[in-house]
Amino acid sequence: MKRLYRLIFFLSLLIVFYLSIVPAAAIPNIAALDFLSDKLIHGLIFLFLSFAGLKCHFSISKIFLLTMIFSFGLTIEVIHYFHPYRYFEIADLIANLIGIIAALVIFNKKFI
Repeated sequence: MKRLYRLIFFLSLLIVFYLSIVPAAAIPNIAALDFLSDKLIHGLIFLFLSFAGLKCHFSISKIFLLTMIFSFGLTIEVIHYFHPYRYFEIADLIANLIGIIAALVIFNKKFI
């Protein structure tokens, strides 16, 4: 089961990275997203990435893993700063962090 979670985790990282570097216009229905739903999507994506990462049971601490996932989001935002069709947004980083913290709470409470 650990191998399946790891496959899901790494494939998800690749998909998120790809969707983060293509122009937003290339993603269907992206224009329909308003500010709130965009931040909700960021939170949900990072909740999913974090929860999948935690389920992998890597031999590193949870905090280090979640810090690396946050750093992944930060790296994407830095790329957005230089990307001609994307924008660096602190609010995206905050939404990512909220998703990461929510995943940690859910994982530690064993809700799922």
